[in-house]
Formats: sequence, C-alpha cells, structure tokens
Amino acid sequence: MINIKESEKLMPLNHSCAHLLAEAVKKLYPEAKFWVGPVIEDGFYYDIDLGDKTLTDDDLPVIEKEMKKIAKGNKKIIRHELTREEALDKFKDDPYKIDLINNMSDDEVITCYTQGDFTDLCRGPHVESTKELRHFKLLRVSGAYFKGDSKNKMLQRIYGVCYETEEDLNKHLEFLEEAKRRDHKKLGKELGLFMISEYGPGFPFFLPNGMILRNILENFWYEEHTKEGYEFIKTPIMLNQELWEKSGHWANYRENMYTSEIDDRTFAIKPMNCPGGMLVYKNSLHSYKDLPIRCGELGQVHRHEASGALNGLFRVRTFTQDDAHIFMREDQIESEIIRLINFIDRIYSLFNLSYDIELSTRPEDKFIGSIESWNRSEAILQNACKQAGHDCKINPGDGAFYGPKLDFHIKDSLGRVWQCGTIQLDNNLPERFDLTYIDKDGSKKRPIMLHRVIFGSIERFIGILIEHFAGLFPLWLAPVQAVVIPVSSEYQGEYASKVYEELKNNGIRVELDNRNEKLGYRLREAQTRKINYTLILGDKEKTDNTISYRRHGEKDTTTVSIDEFISLLKDEISTKKI
Repeated sequence: MINIKESEKLMPLNHSCAHLLAEAVKKLYPEAKFWVGPVIEDGFYYDIDLGDKTLTDDDLPVIEKEMKKIAKGNKKIIRHELTREEALDKFKDDPYKIDLINNMSDDEVITCYTQGDFTDLCRGPHVESTKELRHFKLLRVSGAYFKGDSKNKMLQRIYGVCYETEEDLNKHLEFLEEAKRRDHKKLGKELGLFMISEYGPGFPFFLPNGMILRNILENFWYEEHTKEGYEFIKTPIMLNQELWEKSGHWANYRENMYTSEIDDRTFAIKPMNCPGGMLVYKNSLHSYKDLPIRCGELGQVHRHEASGALNGLFRVRTFTQDDAHIFMREDQIESEIIRLINFIDRIYSLFNLSYDIELSTRPEDKFIGSIESWNRSEAILQNACKQAGHDCKINPGDGAFYGPKLDFHIKDSLGRVWQCGTIQLDNNLPERFDLTYIDKDGSKKRPIMLHRVIFGSIERFIGILIEHFAGLFPLWLAPVQAVVIPVSSEYQGEYASKVYEELKNNGIRVELDNRNEKLGYRLREAQTRKINYTLILGDKEKTDNTISYRRHGEKDTTTVSIDEFISLLKDEISTKKI
C-alpha cells in the first residue's frame, strides 16, 4: 500500500483535491467554513463547519459531481505570499482561518492558493491546474471536534482520495473493499471473538472464541520465551504516586494515567510495566555472573485515550503488553540486541509477517538523562541492527522519554504497516532506581536495561491477525478447527457423535452440527464462520468408518480414515503451518 503522504506525486495531488472539495462544498453550501484539509496516508480529508446542515454519505455523489465540473474548467492553481496583516484581512470573516493565522509563528511564511474565484489558506504544495484532478473519489463523512477537543464544536469531516490514473484509483478502491471485508470489528462480532460495551468504551470484552485465541497466543509466548531463557513475573496493577515520580512517569505521562485515592494517598493504575520490573530486580542482590537477566511479564496496563481515537482492538484504554526487561552488563548490550532481533524475526515469520525497522531517537523536549548518554545508546542500537543483518530507518525525535528505541513495523497480507515490536535501550531507569550488581572485583556497577515487546499488545496483535488472515486463522490458532456435519441427524447422528468425541479426545477444537437444517445451509454457515475443516458424514462414511472433509474455501472433498484425519490435523498444528 502506497503512503500517499510520503509520495512526491500523490501528496500534492491529494492536497489539491482537498481544495477542489472545499470549493465544491462552498458552491453547494455558501455558508460553509473550513478548518484544515491535510493529506493523510490513504488520501485526504477536510474538516468543515456547515452550521445546521448535517451531511451523510448520500450527499457525497452530489459533491463529487460539482468537483468534476470545477476540475474540467482547467483553473490554474496560483500561490500567493501574504503578510500577517494581509492574511487576517483576507480571511476576516472566517474564524477558523483567523485561528490558524494567529497560531502561526512570527517567522512563518503565510501563503494562500487561488483557483479561479476560490482562495484557501494553505502551506502547499499543489499541482498546477485543476485539470490534473480527474481521478478521485469521496469515501465517507464523519464527525470531528474542532482541534480534536470534545469541548469544542463538532465539525464534519469528508474523506477522499485522488490518483493519477483511473486504474490506480480503482486498485485503491478495491483495496478499501478488501480491507472492509477484513475489518476486525466486523469479523470479531461475526466470529464471536470480542465485544465493546457502552459501559466501558475502550475496554474490550473477550468472548469464548476470543479467549481460546488469546490463550493460545499467550501460551505460545510463554513457551517461546522459556526457550530463550526468560523468567516470568507478575507485578501489581496499581502503585502509589511516589513510584511514578521516581520513574519519571508522573512528570512525563501524568495526563494519560488513571488515579485513585487509597488511605489518603494517591495511587495510579500502571500505564507501563517497567517500574514494577525495577522493584523486582531491586528485591535481591545480583552478581555479574547472573547477567543477563531476561524478565518477562504479560502485564495489563491502562492508558487514557481520547474517546474519538478509540478503534476496536487497535486503540483501547486497557491492554496486555507482552513486556520483558533485560538487565545486562555493558559488554553484553550488542549481543543481547542481536539475539533479540533474531528472536523477533522468528516470531513474526511464524505468522507470515514481514517487517522493517526504525530507529527512533531522542525527543526534542520531554526526555530524561544526558544527551551524551542518548547519543551513545542510539549508536549502539544502530550498530546492533546492522550486525543482525538489518537496515534501520532513522525516525528523529520519536524515542520514549527514557531512551531511544528500535521499532518493528510489520506488513500484513494487504501490505498495510503496523508498529508492533520495540526494543528500547534505557540507561536512565537503572540510575533512577539505583539498580546495581556486584562486579567480579567486588564493586557495585549499574546494569544496562532493555525494554522490549514483540506483539506490542495482545489485544492489538489479535486485531492485526484477524485482518491479516481475514478471520481464517491458521489451524493452530483457530478457535474452532473442525465441524462435524451429518447429512441427516436421524441416520448418521450417532456416528457423527462418535467422530466428534474421537476428535475432541485427541485435542482437536471441534463442534458437532446435527441441527435439523438442510445440509447446504449448514455447509454455508461453516464457511461463513471461517472453520478450517468441515467433515461431511453420510451413509458411505458411516458404513466404511471414514470421514469426508473439505478445507475452507475448497469445493473438493477428500475421504480418509478417522485416524488419518487426526494425524493430518496434528501435523498441521504442531508445525504451525500457515
């Protein structure tokens, strides 16, 4: 999938199309006022104040028709530079543009772009003429608070996209349809995986099938980490304010934390697991011989996210981080990071997920520790990445407040990119918590620490997997691996029950569908529910003591003995075949 925001050709094309949208809306609704219309990764949007008029998706074809009419006029798009006084005068009747101008820095060049008799305040860049804006589509309309603040007025946001050719536009629209088909919120409901209640926005409920999937992932996580020499802990979900002051979270992350008063003291529900991990390390003495200590925790955290940002399992207010903290000597840093990159590579490959790595460096403002320490840490991460055989793109200023990090951006089956894994090098928290180990000369030394996740969060990773596999999970992950369907419950029902029990006793997650419904209806439902194997049992199978199975999405049926089928499934599960 192309990132339009980063494309030299598509970025100005979409920026100009946002202005085309604004001009069309202004012609259709003269009272309209406009906030911002930026280019985003998959197109553009414009936030509009239409007074009492509320748009729906049914209004979009009318706006599109007006846009096409304007585009055919081949109007030149002309850039003008304005002084602050000129800009304030030109947009004096538009409070949204006045707000933008007043928030610009004194040294910023103020520009506007004109096409025909329509002028909009904008930094640009744009294409030369409206004639270039031929292949576009308005996608949807939604609400958006002015400046993203729920205390402000609700504006109307129209999303769209523009491409150079009709072929490219159609490819993008087909991609959007496929993405809609894979939407984890839709599939999560259909497959009985999770739900969100109005009583807890951003706090997901996992349903029985979702818990099966979640437990498999968590057990897999524990098994793989045990192989890598990790030990496991569980830290409290709520700790007092003094701890968060010591860790730096109170000063740097307070606005995202939930708090409560207990015995006249302020406590906070943990937004991160690391301070608890510090206390566990500090609980006992450590020798240089003990290091590295790899300490894992599937820890539930809570973070206050804006209600408008919540999105199924992708953006929630409580989630379980697959956290681990590695404490090590300075001479072990590079080898541990290389080992960790190889570990992450192995995990992602099991899900058929490719990835790129970004090195996020020191933030400009909120950070702790010396700049020298940050520079040294960034160089170590970059070198370790190269030693592990990977390139890394620099992402300036996006490090955590306590240290630089390597971010792993996985690519799903549709080519979409998700940030999941991260490795954060931290010299600061060991200093703040006075963590030490006894070196071979008997002196106390400060350990170096790595924070790291692989899934990122269990919830979000499940959401990604739902969309990556379109709900049809590999057999080892599938909540329901097989369904047994007798042609007639009256004549093959008893045999179907025997087959069901045999599969169940061999650890297969199986269901028996002997409802008094037509065979075709039950077969279609098995497909809709994304069940990997459908077993069809008729008189022949009953007489021969066999089963006939059909893989999901296939029409051909294969007949084998029950033992052969069980062996087939066990092999597919044990090898984690995709």
